[in-house]
Amino acid sequence: MTTANTTAENTAAANKDLVQRALGELIGTGDVDAFGAYLRDDFVHHRPDATSSTKAEWLAAVRAALGPLAGMEVEIEHVVAEGDRVVMSSRRRLPGGNPEVAIVDILRVEDGLLAEAWEIIEPVAGAAANLRWWEPGGRR
Repeated sequence: MTTANTTAENTAAANKDLVQRALGELIGTGDVDAFGAYLRDDFVHHRPDATSSTKAEWLAAVRAALGPLAGMEVEIEHVVAEGDRVVMSSRRRLPGGNPEVAIVDILRVEDGLLAEAWEIIEPVAGAAANLRWWEPGGRR
């Protein structure tokens, strides 16, 4: 193993630890202000519809969502890191009879802080229908 490989592996491991610690604390405590300390000032959250939000906008959205999501159960399935990117897949059981969702978060780390985030959220119950796009006759 070369020094470059060891450095890259250490960076990926540190980035993975940062993501797990930041999201774990947010989910565990609901403290959005403490979570904000893990984000760069120029943090950008990207959405699948090609819109994005700033750090302040995204933290406001997280703060608004946490009330209705109190009691949410989170099961982390995978956390993978390479370079400055960390990918986490999870299943989240929402309170109040709301649907279980599968989520993939992709986060970019810069200078020890979260710089960018992307996420895909899919209701588990609708997953089979979303797989039809590739089937002959399923494309519309």
